Amino acid sequence: MKFTGFLLVLFVFQGLCALFFVSDILATVLGLRDTPMNWHLRELLELAAAVGLLTGFALGWLALRHQLGRSRRAEKSLRVVRGEFLDHLEREFDAWGLTPAERDVALFSLKGFSTQEIGELRATSEGTVKAQTNAIYRKAGVSGRSQLLSLFMEDFIGKADVTREAREEHEATDSRVNS
Repeated sequence: MKFTGFLLVLFVFQGLCALFFVSDILATVLGLRDTPMNWHLRELLELAAAVGLLTGFALGWLALRHQLGRSRRAEKSLRVVRGEFLDHLEREFDAWGLTPAERDVALFSLKGFSTQEIGELRATSEGTVKAQTNAIYRKAGVSGRSQLLSLFMEDFIGKADVTREAREEHEATDSRVNS
């Protein structure tokens, strides 16, 4: 946070330096200045403004390099997480005994594609895709797409300390309240 505050102060200072140069040029061009400025003071102001702009440029470059480094590290971490997640999916698919076709359908389903879209992507009928999704749900021990996705989300963000019985009781209570 200190670095961000420092950059903000530097940015404001750079803006003031640029404003000094632009206002000085405009005042000269438009003839707004009646009396000339003392040349010693003018030289000092121009020197301070130039140093401020150069310092801002150098520190801006350093900040850009810092942010690009953070971005590269974040992208690298994301690639690692994606790889680990795909490995996790493959292990689960192996444990469930999914066929290659069911694996494709499961991946497309987890990505949010509709049954019709999955059928088009795989060049199969919707009925085939529905049969494959039902087989996937049965093998995974879930009743639908949202529960399939939640299996992986629980693994990804951490499992809650809720037992299956407590979850079912909660769902039953919700269904009674909503009825």
